Amino acid sequence: MKSYALHLILILVIFLSNCSYLPAGKKKTNDSMNQFLLLAGLNQSPGFNWNLPAGFPIPSVPPENPISEAKVTLGRFLFYDKNLSNNQTQSCSSCHLQSIAFSDGRSVGLGSTGEFHPRNPQALSNVAYMSVLTWANSNMKTLELQSRAPLFGISPIELGLTNDSYLDRFRNNSNYTKLFYDAFGGGLESINEQNIRFALASFQRTLISGNSAYDKYTYQNNKTAMSASAIRGMNIFNGETAECFHCHGGFNFADSTTHSFQSTNEIIYNDNGFKSLTEYNTLNDNQKGFYELSKNSSDIGKFRAPSLRNVAYTYPYMHDGSINCTNPPEAGIYSETCAREALEKVVDHYSSGGKTPSNKDSTLIKGFSLTTQEKTDLVNFLLSLSDESFITNKNFSNPNP
Repeated sequence: MKSYALHLILILVIFLSNCSYLPAGKKKTNDSMNQFLLLAGLNQSPGFNWNLPAGFPIPSVPPENPISEAKVTLGRFLFYDKNLSNNQTQSCSSCHLQSIAFSDGRSVGLGSTGEFHPRNPQALSNVAYMSVLTWANSNMKTLELQSRAPLFGISPIELGLTNDSYLDRFRNNSNYTKLFYDAFGGGLESINEQNIRFALASFQRTLISGNSAYDKYTYQNNKTAMSASAIRGMNIFNGETAECFHCHGGFNFADSTTHSFQSTNEIIYNDNGFKSLTEYNTLNDNQKGFYELSKNSSDIGKFRAPSLRNVAYTYPYMHDGSINCTNPPEAGIYSETCAREALEKVVDHYSSGGKTPSNKDSTLIKGFSLTTQEKTDLVNFLLSLSDESFITNKNFSNPNP
């Protein structure tokens, strides 16, 4: 009991010190006590061991698909199985590589039929905390629903399933009949499209990353985990000059978040001034952001801000993957040199204030000036968000390599 009390006192000290990084006017969706409880580690739920990092809330789970170890295990097998594509050439993991934080490494996605996609594949780090799951479709609010797009979508084609015949590939596999039984009970009838989606969603919710140098410094009280340069960069990130925190704030470094301690989901789309309206108007609707769904001209160029966790692994950047280093390595291979160069280009974009005319919020995208050292410090902070244990975690790897 004494040890636990000391733990709470230590966490309270960390919590209060972290409050100093929250500039005036920053929107908060949870009260201070909830944030304290998260830091204190009172964030585990009965029935399933999330094994959450310090500072992380319990992910929200739809009541129709309660999470279980058996579902997670089944979902992991399915995630890596090419039998989930019509021509059996791709799996979910083909576009979400663990070695680069379950991102793709390509500028835009490439489907099982060789069709290129209009946008850059999303990384899956902490996808459980995303309130919307694509760049610009607010209807995709759960992993269970979102998986229908890659499985059955026809524009663009990803895995390209067209009917239920693929289910026989699993019904005729003794390993899968046991896995489905363990997860859902019943016989062969439990091997169905809904349960496949539910298992995939359960596995993806466990892809939680929270052991970066930043986490060790902030939540684990390891004050040697971050370099002096990265700490200076953190202050720039959270300060009134660069103001990065407005779109990439909170424990997940994102502004569209959901979790079980949050009464309402945050769904936010912004135009970051990456392209001008003149440029967007030359593109197809599926490249114009939230406008594709809303058909409101004020939504042209508005996309969801991605989480910056593991951002060093997830180049190329932006919704169209057009910011990259000069000589990127093969997809799936990480290069810190490439990440640093690409991140410097991202900083240059935001420091420029973006292009006009656009639908950008000029209170968010307004430009700023950094010295060469300050720019280096900011990039070093972004690199400190890399979690090597996440990309090497055997619980997330291919169970049949």
